[in-house]
Amino acid sequence: MPDGTQVVLRQTAADLTGARVQRGATGRVLGYDAAVDGYLVQLTDGRRLHSPRGQLALRKAYQWDLAVEAGTAAVDAPELVGRHTVYAAVVGSRAFGLATEDSDTDVRGVYAAPTAAFWSLVKPPSHLDGPEPERFSWEVERFCELALKANPNLLEVLHSRTVLTVTPVGEELLKLRPAFLSQLAYQTYSGYVLSQFKKLEADLRQHGEPRWKHVMHLLRLLIAARDLLREGRLELDVGPHRDRLLAVRRGEVPWPEVERWRLALHADLDDAVSHTPLPAVPETARVDAWLYSVRARSAREALG
Repeated sequence: MPDGTQVVLRQTAADLTGARVQRGATGRVLGYDAAVDGYLVQLTDGRRLHSPRGQLALRKAYQWDLAVEAGTAAVDAPELVGRHTVYAAVVGSRAFGLATEDSDTDVRGVYAAPTAAFWSLVKPPSHLDGPEPERFSWEVERFCELALKANPNLLEVLHSRTVLTVTPVGEELLKLRPAFLSQLAYQTYSGYVLSQFKKLEADLRQHGEPRWKHVMHLLRLLIAARDLLREGRLELDVGPHRDRLLAVRRGEVPWPEVERWRLALHADLDDAVSHTPLPAVPETARVDAWLYSVRARSAREALG
């Protein structure tokens, strides 16, 4: 935290003389002290103390949290997701055709929080882990925001062939799948893979080998992006590439060969984007109109 930041103590502590300082005391950060791995704080009464970052809260955030906690009921996020999920599907290795005996069943979902829930000071969460293991859900607005940016994780959810839950609103979302696809996939897929391969190369230098499972999935992403740009549709199953990709996962493919494959796929991407049937940008207005419709219908239900 920068010097001068106004902070509040999250719990009781002792000042530099050993005197007790109550939870909720306020002060300003004077600096970071590496010797104690904490910040030197001067309280409003002039006393000073050392405190680790985890025991300090920003003053404005602390006051707001107290006010909200005192005057509103907390959002029951798992219950909210459980009642309002509109779509859920299997992703990961089982959707890609790369599952082994040890593979988990990864589930991703979308829930549409009731419009009335946004009228409270405490908003519904934009995403949530669980409640079941290996499950992650996005609130529909956040899901649309990320999918319009061609986030691979979100696009894969929409194009999974193993659908577990779909409501009428979820069916509407599925009909919008083409609206999310655009040439932005070129930047998001290739940019992510490039950044991750730099980290993998560091692992190779430091530990003698990379995380082969991660290498496999990065190559899979490039294959999916290439085919998406070429054909205008997203296919998750790796099909004829399964055996070669699993060999990569097992560490049976030498790193130079992996690199040659990756560079060839990047070249394929460069060629595909120059001939792609995909539009330059997604149909944001169409998605936005649908989201507005979902919110409006929910509001009418709340108002009776």
